[in-house]
Amino acid sequence: MLKTPIARGVALATLGATLAIPSMAQAAFIEDTKAGLELRNFYFNRDFREDATQSKQEEWAQGFLLRVESGYTEGTIGFGVDAIGLLGVKLDSGGGRYSNGTQLLPGDGDTAADDFSEVGMTAKAKMSETVLKIGTMQFKNPAVANSDSRLLPALMQGANLVSKEIDGLTLDIGYANRNNQRASSDNQVMTMTTGTGSNPRGIRMTGGAVNESDDFRFAGATYQFSKSLSGSYYYSNLEDLYKQNAFNLIHVLPISEGQSLKTDLRYQRSKDDGSSNVDNKAFGAMVTYSISGHSFGLGYQKMSGDTGFAYLGGNVDPYLVNFIQVNDFANADEKSWQARYDYNFAAMGIPGLTFMTRYVSGDNFDRVTGADAGTEGKEWERNTDIAYTFQTGALKNLNVKWRNASSRNNYLDSANIDENRLIVSYTIPLL
Repeated sequence: MLKTPIARGVALATLGATLAIPSMAQAAFIEDTKAGLELRNFYFNRDFREDATQSKQEEWAQGFLLRVESGYTEGTIGFGVDAIGLLGVKLDSGGGRYSNGTQLLPGDGDTAADDFSEVGMTAKAKMSETVLKIGTMQFKNPAVANSDSRLLPALMQGANLVSKEIDGLTLDIGYANRNNQRASSDNQVMTMTTGTGSNPRGIRMTGGAVNESDDFRFAGATYQFSKSLSGSYYYSNLEDLYKQNAFNLIHVLPISEGQSLKTDLRYQRSKDDGSSNVDNKAFGAMVTYSISGHSFGLGYQKMSGDTGFAYLGGNVDPYLVNFIQVNDFANADEKSWQARYDYNFAAMGIPGLTFMTRYVSGDNFDRVTGADAGTEGKEWERNTDIAYTFQTGALKNLNVKWRNASSRNNYLDSANIDENRLIVSYTIPLL
């Protein structure tokens, strides 16, 4: 991991890669290069309603995200290089408000770092409609999706091969051996999400094994059966910890002009890989009716098997319909329902303004600690998002988003929270 200043590090790394390519083949490499600098200002406030140890978490930070994507050299096999430079700067923290739980800034548990940075490089090669990338990765598929919901994104070290040689078919194969969390400058061995000691997910290690792995692999395929129907299958394996089969079917039914009905079905089967007790079947369904800027959604998610849902730890988003701002509703045997409403104000002449609100309620899982152990666990969460992107004038493309969440449960006091996030972002195109 390079810890030089962000701009100098990315510039030198990209220049070095460019010089390594024969000058006669650099034309397309340089002409097709894209670069942008995103400025992301993030305020995070979490109020603990019943936790006696800490009343709140509160931080404010400024992020700088420099992304460079080169073109490819000429020839049957084209070569290129991508680079990402990240810098996070503390604006306000401390005074009993800091906690790694915000995941905006790294620290020692009491004090947040003043700043943190990193530079990542990715070599790439392209032949026809097949692309191979090796280096710093930001995956996004049903097997693994690195989170980008804080100041800086989570990253991984590995490789990814994506092929679209057959019309309508996308093949996706990947590997990772290290994880870089969103509030960290260090690459670390990977872990599996097991929940806290009071969380009834029920996942544990067996035979004295440690929850660590340096080998994650996945392979998947997505096929567009028709304009309105697509399906995917992914197999993934976090060595020694779990293996998983994931199926997804998405259908969009056009009803009339401006009206549609979208159905999203998901099923995942997870089992242990020798050093854990993972045994889970996860079913999810989301149906969304859209008309004239309005969208009305209903979702259902059900866990079955001996444990809750298993997925990569370290700021990876699980592919679950009821994974939302705070919770994933994936405890052992849990059943959860979601009601969601979206509105795009472009329908009434205000482009750039959007609104979303949803409510998820889960139950049917066992509480595992205290005098009430063995009784039914329950939880709910409510989210509201309002976002606006300026369309004209000096502030054009400036995005402002407010995210609010309230979460309550009857098994873990520290998860009873009210939360607000205010994110202001602007991307400056450099090339």
